[in-house]
Amino acid sequence: MTCPLCQSHNETILWQNHHLRVIAVHDEPKAPAFCRVIWREHIAEMTDLPPQQRDELMNMVYRVEQAMRQVFQPAKINLASLGNVVPHLHWHIIARFDNDACFPAPIWANAVRENAFRLPENWQAQIATLLHQTE
Repeated sequence: MTCPLCQSHNETILWQNHHLRVIAVHDEPKAPAFCRVIWREHIAEMTDLPPQQRDELMNMVYRVEQAMRQVFQPAKINLASLGNVVPHLHWHIIARFDNDACFPAPIWANAVRENAFRLPENWQAQIATLLHQTE
């Protein structure tokens, strides 16, 4: 089976180094303010990484969260490491708004309303800039 996360395919990459990349996620209509931190090597679980690399990955998750909070000023940020379908280590960072399609339920719940918020047109560039500033 080919892993869709091992290689970058038509992604908007916001930041990357030799261990990981941060992308903007465009295919989740109920959560359009969504980023993903992807470990480049095909590893399934956090404890498969040495402690220093775990720290590197989690520090990037925290940096993305902070940048998203600054750019979006959301009601909440959801962090999730789900890899049931694609067993490749990655984290979801999702900005949530009290008027998004599912709030306060998870983004995979049935929508209870239309999204009633507007994202800044250049949000991806803003987050990329913030991530590069904190290097």
